[in-house]
Amino acid sequence: MANETLNSLLKEYEQKKLNAELDLDRRKENLYKLIPRLEEIDSELSTLGISTAKNILNNISKPDSIDNLKLKIANLKKEKEAILIQNGYSLDYLKPFYDCKICNDTGFILDKNYKTTMCNCLKQKLLNVAFNKSNISNIDKENFNKFNELIFSDEVDLAKYRFNISPRRNILNIKNKSIEFVNNFDNPDCKNLLFVGSTGLR
Repeated sequence: MANETLNSLLKEYEQKKLNAELDLDRRKENLYKLIPRLEEIDSELSTLGISTAKNILNNISKPDSIDNLKLKIANLKKEKEAILIQNGYSLDYLKPFYDCKICNDTGFILDKNYKTTMCNCLKQKLLNVAFNKSNISNIDKENFNKFNELIFSDEVDLAKYRFNISPRRNILNIKNKSIEFVNNFDNPDCKNLLFVGSTGLR
């Protein structure tokens, strides 16, 4: 069940990421039509980025050449930002709008040791699923404050109930023990609860 839940969420994340990227493509297409210079800048940035990477990978020891490429890239980025601002767009308008800025809707991140770990957003979704599948989600309606002992008989009948106290007194004892258990849940000396017997009222 846990693996099924995780796989389902990962498919959801994959679709969210794809939707964000498709949305970016649409925004780019529209903006390039309105402001052709932006498409030119992005094309130049892509070309310069590839050139810089090639120089570094090929160990070309020409600091001036690499610095010159970096300067061109910086200037183009400044021009791009200026154009966006002048036309009333945010600086991140030509970037994907992911729901989670930390993992970019992948569900995973690299930790400080460069190991892949689950992002908090995915952890929270897993917790939400577990919460919704449990009775805890009904806690606003089903809790001790809503408990009504008056629905239990106040009659003492050993032959009928097999107790020398009334069902009401018995259920109140159970309630008090349950509250005590909850309040001392983190205490290692606290004993567990075991519920036995048939359900419902008699």
